[in-house]
Amino acid sequence: MKRLFSILAILAVMVVGNTTLNAANSFNVFTAATVNFVQDDADASAADADESVGFHQELKKRFIEGGPGFMGIVLLCLILGLAIAFERIIYLNLATTNSKKLAQNVEEAMKSGGVEAAKEVCRNTSGPVASIYYQGLDRIDEGVEASEKAVVAYGGVQMGQLEKNVSWVSLFIALAPMLGFMGTVIGMIQAFDKIEAAGDMQPSLVAGGIKVALLTTVFGLIVAIILQIFYNYIIAKIDSIVNDMEDASITLIDILVAHKNK
Repeated sequence: MKRLFSILAILAVMVVGNTTLNAANSFNVFTAATVNFVQDDADASAADADESVGFHQELKKRFIEGGPGFMGIVLLCLILGLAIAFERIIYLNLATTNSKKLAQNVEEAMKSGGVEAAKEVCRNTSGPVASIYYQGLDRIDEGVEASEKAVVAYGGVQMGQLEKNVSWVSLFIALAPMLGFMGTVIGMIQAFDKIEAAGDMQPSLVAGGIKVALLTTVFGLIVAIILQIFYNYIIAKIDSIVNDMEDASITLIDILVAHKNK
């Protein structure tokens, strides 16, 4: 009986030992896999960082290769164009008004407090539509026709305010690629001057000159594309506000006619 217990104890120790050994091996395998995964992820992040840094370095390198003269002017066109575009976008967003709500408030104010109450509503509302409404209400004592003329005239003034400085953006859109083309032509001339001075048609002279020349054209086209996107957005925003102004002006004339007929 004692011999049987001894055999069972030996078997239990062997089983526990094998289980512990397998668990240790599994843990080592899991740890190694985790370390490899973390290392691979770190390597991928480092590669992405190197690629990002490489892109900026490449952009800077190409910009310098294009020449500080024309490339600097093209960059100036981009900076000025974006500054004007951002200013116009902010102004146009602030000039946007809920004309239907304004017309409703003006009509209710005229019914309850008369023209002065309606003018007070317009004074407390920002935007070109409210300014047009105020001008029309201010001429109501001279008749509906006088109010209509004031609305039309002041609408033209407000339209000019909306379109202020937009022509400069279109100028920079046209100027940037033209400067790029000029830089390309001058670069080609310099390349041929080097060929003439060397007295030999060396591929390195031609390739280097042409590469530098084409860089100005590429950057000029990039600037024009960026500014064109903002320019189209500004024009669409202006058209939307102008259409809103015209609809609101018709509504105001109808309100004034109804007020006069009472």
